[in-house]
Amino acid sequence: MTPSSSESAPIAAPQIFAIANQKGGVGKTTTAINLATALAAVGERVLLIDLDPQGNASTSLGVGRNERSPGSYEYLLGLRPMGECVRQTRIPGLEVMPASVQLAGAEIELIDMERRENRLADALAAPESDARQRWNIVLIDCPPSLGLVTLNALVAVDAVLVPLQAEFLALEGIGALGNTIERVKKRLNPRLHIFGVVLTMVDRRMTLSQQVVADVRAHYGEQVFGTTIPRNVRIAEAPSHGMPVLIYDNACAGSQAYILLASEFIRRRRLAAEQAAVQ
Repeated sequence: MTPSSSESAPIAAPQIFAIANQKGGVGKTTTAINLATALAAVGERVLLIDLDPQGNASTSLGVGRNERSPGSYEYLLGLRPMGECVRQTRIPGLEVMPASVQLAGAEIELIDMERRENRLADALAAPESDARQRWNIVLIDCPPSLGLVTLNALVAVDAVLVPLQAEFLALEGIGALGNTIERVKKRLNPRLHIFGVVLTMVDRRMTLSQQVVADVRAHYGEQVFGTTIPRNVRIAEAPSHGMPVLIYDNACAGSQAYILLASEFIRRRRLAAEQAAVQ
């Protein structure tokens, strides 16, 4: 891969992405941290916002539990400015807004707030944040639910990246998410769309896994990324060491897959920008 030039890219390129799936255990956070790492490695300026109260993305990027406040909870509720909520990671070009356990209470606290669905969108667009100017790409790791926190992410982003585990039951989750995206698009965020579906935990030795991959491609067509993420023990080990698998073991099959995914991600962004420019 070669670094992309943010100066030459058309302004219409999708820039802020939610990584979402209402079903847990599909490789959502793993995809968020490793895609962010791979994009930073090729010269992109990347912010990863951890909106999952479990804070697994924060853990995987080496942010200790006593170092996560202020973070996404304070930023979402307007308690602290962007500059106080973002941390530099050990990876050049990648910053993170960590999540603390306080974020679990945000669902209740948001209910009585004005513009409760727009809190994150308003914060990211505010002059003091200037997120679109400060970073080339913003990735938001959403919780595995469709509550107010996830809704805030869907209102704030340009597009959604959907990790999908290669098992039959996973298709139910993406169907529900797709319906939610359509409702949000009609009511709150007209630019929202599915940027792509990433097949994760693929075991090509299993006939069942291969059949699910074939079915997903038949159903979603070009929305499905050509790159698939394999089941890989190094991917599972990396978070316990507080680092993405690309740092933990750059040569393993999982790391190589995420490097290819980042390359395909960049190509899709450029194509989307070119199509927008023509229109």
